[in-house]
Amino acid sequence: MEHVDHILVVDDDHGIRTGIVDYLRKNGLRASGAAEGREMFAQLDTSAFDLVVLDIMMPGDDGLVLCRTLRAGKHKHVPVVLLTARDDETDRIIGLEMGADDYVTKPFSPRELLARIKAVIRRTRMLPPNLRVTETSDVIAFGRWRLDTTARHLLDDDGTVVSLSGAEFRLLRVFLDHPQRVLSRDQLLNLTQGRDAELFDRSIDLMVSRLRQRLQDGAREQTYIKTVRSEGYVFSMPVILNGDQP
Repeated sequence: MEHVDHILVVDDDHGIRTGIVDYLRKNGLRASGAAEGREMFAQLDTSAFDLVVLDIMMPGDDGLVLCRTLRAGKHKHVPVVLLTARDDETDRIIGLEMGADDYVTKPFSPRELLARIKAVIRRTRMLPPNLRVTETSDVIAFGRWRLDTTARHLLDDDGTVVSLSGAEFRLLRVFLDHPQRVLSRDQLLNLTQGRDAELFDRSIDLMVSRLRQRLQDGAREQTYIKTVRSEGYVFSMPVILNGDQP
């Protein structure tokens, strides 16, 4: 039986929520609604969803807080599209830093939202099958480094903290989620930058270079991130999750 994508729409405005749900259903998707965070997590615990549409401006825990909580829990791999009522660059940047995959500014056309949803789902599934994805883990160890996924920083074998930018953290996490696999520049761009990625954009090379500097990974030795000519990059170091450690 062909899979039909299931979308969870989280918005405290009943009219907007039901309007989006009805539009998605009319366009061949499954869709459910939730008015706030507790209802969102209750539905995620009982049903499988392919994407969450999450409004930022809600009473109680707003969409940014809920997105951060979602990314830290067992549903962390469910893609998120944020809805924001303000064309505020700060909101958009914070949303992407919290782990959102895309955003749409209100007022928006349902057609645009549908296009964004389909693009994010397509992007999420663009990786080859059978890639290893790490389970929720507070600390991920590799070589002489440990990544604290809660504080979002590196620690070397002496316990010295190395801070990471949001882009560096996302790129490193992608590599750690898929070790020993060659990832193309397009895949890395889409997984780390989403809607801002441009085909043939070489900025991923700069991002890799910056991350290598953080890891003290020489361009010649390439202990951690190896360049695969004409293909992309591969994270070559074994990855150990905190749950795997003795």
